[in-house]
Amino acid sequence: MIDSESSGSRSRGQEPETTGRFIVVFADAEQDASGLLRSAGGMANVADSRDFGTRAATSAETEGADATVFSRLGVAVVSADPQQARSLRTSSDEGAIISVSPELIHHVLTENAGGASASFQDTPQLTWGLQAVGADTSPYSGEGIRVAVLDTGFESDHPDFTGRQITVESFIPGETAQDGHGHGTHCIGTSCGPRSPSDGPAYGVAYEAEIYAGKVLGDSGSGSDGGIIAGIDWAMANDCTVISMSLGADIAQVHPPYTAVGRRALDQGHLILAAAGNNADRRQGDFGFVGAPANSPFIMAVGALDQQLEMAFFSARTLPVRGGQVDVAGPGFQVYSSWLMPDRYNTISGTSMATPHAAGIAALWAQASGFRGRELWSLMVQESQRLLQASVDVGSGQVMAPQE
Repeated sequence: MIDSESSGSRSRGQEPETTGRFIVVFADAEQDASGLLRSAGGMANVADSRDFGTRAATSAETEGADATVFSRLGVAVVSADPQQARSLRTSSDEGAIISVSPELIHHVLTENAGGASASFQDTPQLTWGLQAVGADTSPYSGEGIRVAVLDTGFESDHPDFTGRQITVESFIPGETAQDGHGHGTHCIGTSCGPRSPSDGPAYGVAYEAEIYAGKVLGDSGSGSDGGIIAGIDWAMANDCTVISMSLGADIAQVHPPYTAVGRRALDQGHLILAAAGNNADRRQGDFGFVGAPANSPFIMAVGALDQQLEMAFFSARTLPVRGGQVDVAGPGFQVYSSWLMPDRYNTISGTSMATPHAAGIAALWAQASGFRGRELWSLMVQESQRLLQASVDVGSGQVMAPQE
């Protein structure tokens, strides 16, 4: 799901971008992963995320490590030479390890969008997205729910968030959690931004949720599996009910690490949502495909709608493999939200913009129902608004906020 600005190619056959490291998924999250890496892979220096509690390990603390284990997820990021990789794959044959996969590079998912005749439209009071999903009439605010947005960080000086409870962490070596791109701040604004900004319309769905901003994509807009998995582990350690990821890699194959990560997160009460991808061009008859990590069967894939509640031209279609489906859809075309200072606001498009709408709605339903994990997923799907669009495009339909 590499965005068009970053890749310049939409081919299914293109080689994925990788880092040279590997993602190892263990058969049992409770097993001694560190010991297995030492014995099977010959890795003497292994770090474990549990040793750092609810915070992220610093680069100095993991410098020189052969592997970092995320025990909550049963996943490790390893630097392996060819012989070590072969040894780990041998352990896979013996059942101790499910998969050994190259570490992918992921990108923000925004699109250059043309005009559209509007059924919904921004007003001086509300963005069209808040109106379309019914957030403006919902009695719920996300209060008491922790939402993690794993993206390019957060604009700490944004005046619309003064007084909000915001926890930030960077998983990009050499970069702070400060957003130097804008994409993360925009997504945080849509999912959890204010209803009474000092200037312009309300634009946040879960406006009283606790915000956890994890920087897993650098200021360039790109990041690797290792940082994303570390961000998920951090969000789980901090009891985030909803984890929103507007990012992706443009590969048609299901990436094994996210199958395990998504399932284990759900089982522990955490719902992960991810952008379906922008690799379609429906104007040219190209419907694209859902990429990683959204094509995990256990990560909720979100497609993008325009103001007429039709598919945005760039929004990817279901891939005919297990996990490759679009699960729900949300407003993702010409979405107004927070941005870097001094600009303060910006209007952009992408499945990246649909995902935080869905994440905010998930927080409202979590508050309203008390449901978590798989139950929350089921409720989101059940309560979606059915649309006159094919399910391969919109899944169960548009996410909708709980009402009285």
